[in-house]
Amino acid sequence: MSSSENPATGGMCRPQSRPMTQTPTDQTPAPGQARAHFTVPAKHPMVTVLGSGDALLRVIEKAFPAADIHVRGNQVSAVGDAREVALIQRLFDEMMLVLRTGQPMTEDAVERSIAMLRAAEEGSGAVTETPAEVLTQNIVSSRGRTIRPKTLNQKHYVDAIDKHTIVFGIGPAGTGKTYLAMAKAVQALQSKQVNRIILTRPAVEAGERLGFLPGTLYEKIDPYLRPLYDALHDMLDPDSIPRLMAAGTIEVAPLAYMRGRTLNDAFIILDEAQNTNPEQMKMFLTRLGFESKIVITGDVTQIDLPGGTKSGLRQVQDILEGVPDVHFSRLTSQDVVRHKLVGRIVDAYEKYDGQNGK
Repeated sequence: MSSSENPATGGMCRPQSRPMTQTPTDQTPAPGQARAHFTVPAKHPMVTVLGSGDALLRVIEKAFPAADIHVRGNQVSAVGDAREVALIQRLFDEMMLVLRTGQPMTEDAVERSIAMLRAAEEGSGAVTETPAEVLTQNIVSSRGRTIRPKTLNQKHYVDAIDKHTIVFGIGPAGTGKTYLAMAKAVQALQSKQVNRIILTRPAVEAGERLGFLPGTLYEKIDPYLRPLYDALHDMLDPDSIPRLMAAGTIEVAPLAYMRGRTLNDAFIILDEAQNTNPEQMKMFLTRLGFESKIVITGDVTQIDLPGGTKSGLRQVQDILEGVPDVHFSRLTSQDVVRHKLVGRIVDAYEKYDGQNGK
């Protein structure tokens, strides 16, 4: 529970932030409990910390139901289990670091920060990135909108793309596999690390038949490539895209069009790779030319190949795992950045498949 007084104003406070620290009080916390105190700097109005209508504060209260969180002016205090209070302390410190960059805190960002802090506390000693480092890593900006990773696994995926020549992004729908790869491709093009972007997908039907669709071959294939066009429009000036495509700087084509080519000085993305067969996957990987980078994305739980056909994405994990300069990034339902219900749906299907031996 909490108390909040005048949350929309900064009040009188110290000009610099002071880390939330455990302090003695007139009322000694019960055994096993602790008290922490935090002063919000004057330059950050309390509404940016607590949210409009205390929305962010309610997220924190829900995540730490056993702690008492009190707000008085620009002072925040928490009393409760020592471990929980320490997490609340770290959370407010991380929030201040994010706000200091000029990026607003949202309910989603607070929830993800709490999840990252809990994961670190639960013993994955390899976790070195803080929530602020994850949430403030800019990839590309367009028309006032900046694309950033939102989870620790997404940051690891983005970092892997910088460090390796071939990266596989494997995970369920909504985890940002393709979107972040596209952002890195645009970043590489803008910084002149590559001369062109090549985006490709296998034209495999999800329960539909290409032959029954009206139009020319290009018109039939276009719906399969549409998600790639949509992502491009989020990251580039839409008026520039036809010009870049006409010049060959950006190419969007079915996977079959890659056969026989050597792709130099390019950032190449293969999307929906679970719908490649082993021969197509090998063909695509061997297109790699000099000064190029390949990112392959897919979800092995959504394979649309005809019955009995092996998925090239499933097989390649056994073949290339451990090969130098090839990296596999695996994302989970915890990395879903679409509607919260999508993550729950993914979890429910995984549970069902596990119970039914799939």
